[in-house]
Amino acid sequence: MFSSLYPFAFVASVSTLSAWFYYRELESRSDSLRKLFLLFFSLFIVSWLMAQGQWAYKFPKLLRELLLMGAVPVVLSMFRKNKWAYLVALLGVLTGLRFFYFEKLKSTFPQAVVAEQKAAATPAPTGLDPNGELIIEIKEGSQITDIQAFLKKYGLVALPAFKPGDAAATDLDDYFVVDVPAVQDFPKVKKELANLAAVEWLEENEQMNLSPMEVEPMRPTPGVNKKYGINDPGLANLWGFEAMKVDELYAVLKDKKPKKRALIAILDTGVDANHEDLKANFTSTKNAYDSDRAGHGTHCAGIAAAVSNNGVGVASFSQTNDFVQVTSVKVLSDGGSGTQQSIINGMLEAADRGADVLSLSLGGLSSDSRQRAYQKALEYANKKGCIVVVAAGNSNRNAKEFVPANVDGVITVSAVDTLLERASFSNMVSDVKMGVAAPGVRIYSTMPGSSYAAMNGTSMATPYVAGLLGLMKSLKPDLTTKEAYKILNETGAETKNTKETGRLIQPSAAVAKL
Repeated sequence: MFSSLYPFAFVASVSTLSAWFYYRELESRSDSLRKLFLLFFSLFIVSWLMAQGQWAYKFPKLLRELLLMGAVPVVLSMFRKNKWAYLVALLGVLTGLRFFYFEKLKSTFPQAVVAEQKAAATPAPTGLDPNGELIIEIKEGSQITDIQAFLKKYGLVALPAFKPGDAAATDLDDYFVVDVPAVQDFPKVKKELANLAAVEWLEENEQMNLSPMEVEPMRPTPGVNKKYGINDPGLANLWGFEAMKVDELYAVLKDKKPKKRALIAILDTGVDANHEDLKANFTSTKNAYDSDRAGHGTHCAGIAAAVSNNGVGVASFSQTNDFVQVTSVKVLSDGGSGTQQSIINGMLEAADRGADVLSLSLGGLSSDSRQRAYQKALEYANKKGCIVVVAAGNSNRNAKEFVPANVDGVITVSAVDTLLERASFSNMVSDVKMGVAAPGVRIYSTMPGSSYAAMNGTSMATPYVAGLLGLMKSLKPDLTTKEAYKILNETGAETKNTKETGRLIQPSAAVAKL
């Protein structure tokens, strides 16, 4: 109540004080205007006294208003000799106060409002982006302006969520990310927003975090270079090459000529573009993506497309390096966290940049029953000719519960260990439509600063599959996801837990099947 009376009493006080100054020499009018001013000024002081807030906050506000209240009549007195000039000046001042200062006066005491809101507020659940907790889709034929009154009511901010380069190929440009202030009752806002006539769909903008990665000491196997016919010293640490029969792949590739150099996009924490074992195979998407403080993205890039037969580091599925190249799209922070919004924008960007394979070694539990935005991003990428490969997750659970591993149309990758059993941490892919397996334990690969290390995770298994699919796309550029999965599944090897892991990829057989 008092917060509403405060701006009214102030403007009325300024008006009557200005009129009193003008008519101060006319006793009859001056006396009436003085009494009116004292009445409104008393109301102003009462509203200030009764408004909730700390005194240290309230006194500076009172001083601000008193200074302005005294300045207006003084300025107007300069026009006192000309009645019409005075009236025009007074009208201008009052208009300015109404349209440019009135709202500021109304919000002078937000402490009371905030306290009331906080008392009734239920905050957003943890795990959502604090700068944009919700993602909404606006119905076709509607505009974001159609819900402007609702946004203003709750102090929400809605901004375009996604940036597809080809807006005609998707309706993701109708999606907006909505920031819900902490003082609001999140469940109430979410429910009301979802029920607005102009809103087609609403889902939560979930955060994703990389699982902790163990760095394993290696037990090198000497004398393997002769078997593969290349000179990379790190081959002694690549036990997965034996399980995937990469020597047979190299023999098959001797008779193959690529139709294009396929591009594999690593959507991750960035990639060290200057790494000694990557730079000859690396093409930059954006300078900001060409460094990697976390190391996760660089490790994945080396698995997918390290330079083979260059006398340093490790190797990948192509001996001659003519078949694939790798790029980086940074969708995770240096600390390894990202959001649904950042990952989807990365998918769109990679597809627009001409990537053939998107490798996503990331994900998290999904609280939503469906992930429509991810699905639309996948469809967009497919239209651009991309195959999307996603890590199953490292929680020893059903990959169906994790996103984007559960998105219909991605190839989901589990991890096997050196005994070809499902890795103890790996999620199971038995309930996703397209699940395969690759080595994911003690995987030796590139790290920032031209260094090397071994790590565990479905994150490591995923770029093995992405690297193979890049190789296949170089030989058959129009290869689709369904065709690729059919080949991987038919040519894959049994594991000790095939139902849970999917078949272990066999690159030589897959390439021969093309």
